[in-house]
Amino acid sequence: CFVDRLVQSLMVVFICVLFPQLELSSTAILHQIRRDQVTDTCRANSMSSKKRRVLTPNDLKHLVVDEAHELIYCYVPKVACTNWKRVMMVLTGKGKYTDPMEIPANEAHISSNLKTLNQYSIPEINHRLKNYMKFLFVREPFERLVSAYRNKFTQKYNTSFHKRYGTKIVKRQRKNATQEALQKGDDVKFEEFVAYLINPQTQREEPFNEHWQTVFSLCHPCHIHYDLIGKYETLEEDSNYVLQLAGVGNYLKFPTYAKSTRTTDEMTAEFFQNISSEHQTQLYEVYKLDFLMFNYSVPSYLKLE
Repeated sequence: CFVDRLVQSLMVVFICVLFPQLELSSTAILHQIRRDQVTDTCRANSMSSKKRRVLTPNDLKHLVVDEAHELIYCYVPKVACTNWKRVMMVLTGKGKYTDPMEIPANEAHISSNLKTLNQYSIPEINHRLKNYMKFLFVREPFERLVSAYRNKFTQKYNTSFHKRYGTKIVKRQRKNATQEALQKGDDVKFEEFVAYLINPQTQREEPFNEHWQTVFSLCHPCHIHYDLIGKYETLEEDSNYVLQLAGVGNYLKFPTYAKSTRTTDEMTAEFFQNISSEHQTQLYEVYKLDFLMFNYSVPSYLKLE
């Protein structure tokens, strides 16, 4: 991640030196570079795809709409989406909320509190996609994945996930599993979670859960032209830039606070220590487009075949 940020910073400096007449901020140039990276990856990827898939309303359920400020935000779980949903509730709440952090986290995830693009007619969808400012936030794919695993499978209160996915993972991946493990599914190991994700049967049965689904599949960046691509690694700066462009930056700031439990790059590397190089390679293939599209380099801790 550090290398990516350094390369991007050097590119910004290079452009500013080369074209001093351009009245563009370094942030604007950086977002242009990010958009170009997505476009180039989509173009390269479409070479192997003969038929371009048409989006359906069901594909748009992650795109939150703010009519008042003409914004569309594609939320990606485990990429500050709780705080961004809180901000969107302030923007769409018609004065009901003023401070995002006064909104309880569970309230931010109640679907009826925010309107999503799939709730509109086809002409209304097309109009908003063409005219509204569209943005999303991304994160290093494996760091996001480990964050999802830690939250959904190591916290005792997430019994619904244990029942829904944990029991299935234990049954499929664990030899000689105890009856208790098969019934509760509350002790899934990271190695078992990875084996479940790369198992072809998993994707044949149903789409990935949104917490570990790829950004490519959640937000469809090859079909939807995003104006801004924020990164978790520069969350506060990118978020406030979005709010500034939306015209609300003078009275609304993105809420940031350092979570002592947040998943870091070092922590992610530890989780991958016990994953075989074969499984690492297969897992990288699952998330490869997210790595390429959002300019994340192959993690140094990986042992790819």
